[in-house]
Amino acid sequence: MSEPISYSPTEGISYSPSEDIYWDTDALSLEIDRTFEICHGCRMCFKYCDSFPILFSFIDDRHDGDVRKISEIETEQVMDTCFQCKLCEVQCPYTVRENHEFLLDFPKLVHRYKAQRTVREGVTFRSKILGNPEKTAKIIRRTSGIADKLNQRSRLHRKFLELLVGIHRDKNLPSYPKKTFSSWAESKNLICNPSEGEVVIFPTCYVENNEPQIGQDTVTVLQKNEVSVTCEKGLECCGMPAWESGDLASMREFASRNLDILEPHVKAGKKVIAINPTCSMMLKQEYPELVSTKDKDRALKVAENIADPSEYLWSLRDEERFNTDFSSSPQKVSYHTPCHLRAQSIGFKARDLLRKIPGVKVDTTMECCGHDGTYAMKTEGFEASVRIGKKSFDSMSESSAEIWATDCPLAAMQFDQHSDRRPMHPMSILAKAYESSGFPNSVDKIEEETAND
Repeated sequence: MSEPISYSPTEGISYSPSEDIYWDTDALSLEIDRTFEICHGCRMCFKYCDSFPILFSFIDDRHDGDVRKISEIETEQVMDTCFQCKLCEVQCPYTVRENHEFLLDFPKLVHRYKAQRTVREGVTFRSKILGNPEKTAKIIRRTSGIADKLNQRSRLHRKFLELLVGIHRDKNLPSYPKKTFSSWAESKNLICNPSEGEVVIFPTCYVENNEPQIGQDTVTVLQKNEVSVTCEKGLECCGMPAWESGDLASMREFASRNLDILEPHVKAGKKVIAINPTCSMMLKQEYPELVSTKDKDRALKVAENIADPSEYLWSLRDEERFNTDFSSSPQKVSYHTPCHLRAQSIGFKARDLLRKIPGVKVDTTMECCGHDGTYAMKTEGFEASVRIGKKSFDSMSESSAEIWATDCPLAAMQFDQHSDRRPMHPMSILAKAYESSGFPNSVDKIEEETAND
């Protein structure tokens, strides 16, 4: 009988691409066996992505409890069904985060596996397309809106796109308005010298290219709270779409360019407000470990100064400038907490801010929506993403709230397609609540009714 697999880290443990052993295939194999053995014994994460049910099925139904019998093809299937929601790492009691002796991090093990595979096999055509949203946006804009219209309206075009790129024909895709966030910011004279201002906006490629209004609302809310806001041109994607497929080289290229632009702002004592939770997570938690050696020191400095918009605004709540002079109220809000905010241990700052609006009651949903980066867009991921997201769709729908909210624009797309209601970004709700015509319910009337009760 073979020796039992120890739960303690093997000599092959590594979560940093800067370490030589990270790229050793035998070392990775040892860590995969160890991780699978721990997960086999624990099974706390059975309810998240399909990686764990598939893994447990292989162990129980095919291999009589022996994880060492799992084949390379089976291992690949387990790894490819992980979509990096990070919820297993959030819930796992054995992690680096918890300072546990097992030093477990399943999502980073998956990244390591995919990074080694990419080195062996190269970057696929689909990964090149999905991994560079900024380039895709520029190409689409060069068609003067034709490609955007085809994406939204043409079934024939979507079938072709599915065959060519592997993007599911039924997946709703984001639109591309003519004006980007940075072009709007430039028109408002917000592109300033790094030494000016209190914060700089990292709009993220999605807000920059697809929903600049979220960025505009974020600026409005911060300015309402007397925060001096500046913006930048030329920022790249955070790199997560490339890193999802194991394309470390592209991710590092994007990171280096972003650090070039953001570092002067941080040196001037400013905070970087990253609007999308995935992007704030990348800049705050992933950059220091993933960037090349030459970029590590400045990645650490930038990471220390990254903030989610609600996180930053909440930090001002005890200051005189914190503005609760709202004029209208949505009254009841159904709020979805993005997985990547939970991964940052930020808490429920957006929910707490919304409760500052008079008359507002908030129901909270913490289930994964299933979109998870590019996973829901792919032919093999679309249907699974709907199934995985159903709990969140149902939970949000059970609320009687007219207004839904989520900090993640991709989650908003997922709810829009599968629950027929598009959540607003918390910053957009706050921006509207400052206006008397923002919502039908007058704050003055709500306060008057409350005073009479």
